[in-house]
Amino acid sequence: MEDDDIPDTPPHDLRDDLPEDTSDGGAPQLRPQSLMLAFFGNHVLEEGDLCVYSGSIIDVLGRVGVGEQAVRSTLTRMVSRGLLRRQREGRRMYFGLTEQATRVLKDGRTRIWREGAVNDDWDGDWTLLGFSLPESRQRERHDLRSRLAWSGFGALYSGLWIAPGRVDVAAVVAELGLTAHVKIFHASADEATDIGLMIRDTWDLESVAARYVSFDKRWTAHLNAGPGEDPIGTRLRLVSEWLWTIRADPRLPARHLPPDWPARPAQDTFRRVADQTAIPADHLAHRLLETTPSR
Repeated sequence: MEDDDIPDTPPHDLRDDLPEDTSDGGAPQLRPQSLMLAFFGNHVLEEGDLCVYSGSIIDVLGRVGVGEQAVRSTLTRMVSRGLLRRQREGRRMYFGLTEQATRVLKDGRTRIWREGAVNDDWDGDWTLLGFSLPESRQRERHDLRSRLAWSGFGALYSGLWIAPGRVDVAAVVAELGLTAHVKIFHASADEATDIGLMIRDTWDLESVAARYVSFDKRWTAHLNAGPGEDPIGTRLRLVSEWLWTIRADPRLPARHLPPDWPARPAQDTFRRVADQTAIPADHLAHRLLETTPSR
């Protein structure tokens, strides 16, 4: 199939591309869009306004088991969703980030590299968000809940969600067109509130912890093996799996979590493997990727 034969397909739910859990506690089933975003985050976001040749993208994602047709279909869907844009050079098609995708990746970069998985700096503040939507707007309720969960919120009650710290969630609500249906407050808990109990009742700590333990176990094995022959593929899987791992974690205050909370050792493992693969993956990417300036 030539680049200009890539078909146009209608967009589908972004949830269809989120990684799936595994029943045996193994690695998540990373889906093509998750890997595609990790690829652009790893090798394009920091390089300025560049577009990448589709053949280069097919090569890199092929290293983590994504077939050519799946890559092409994912590229087309992401263009339809406003996450990527096309740029033709002769008969070749190049793909670059849109402003929307850049915002998504910068948010992920902050979550991964700046904030981290361990919250030692909580000042006692909470963000509360209340909403009321009728049953007829079930899809909008689902979308709001999904976005709130990614922003670190948990359901204190069905229509009252809470997150540690001062979370700027107004833009998320506005993007969903729900500003008129939502009220946002910032507050601290009264002394009568058992914060540890509230956290255990609001968030599924066992599930979050299991993700960290599973990640740590899988990736510790890489630490003594070196970057390997394919550091670009290793790093792509590493970042994608870490983002999946922390997706369910609202960065709850460390002092109210169990003393053996596994986020810290898992994060240490992630950063050590990331450091191990960073330079080899970057060198390989500069050799493999064919790029062109955006215009």
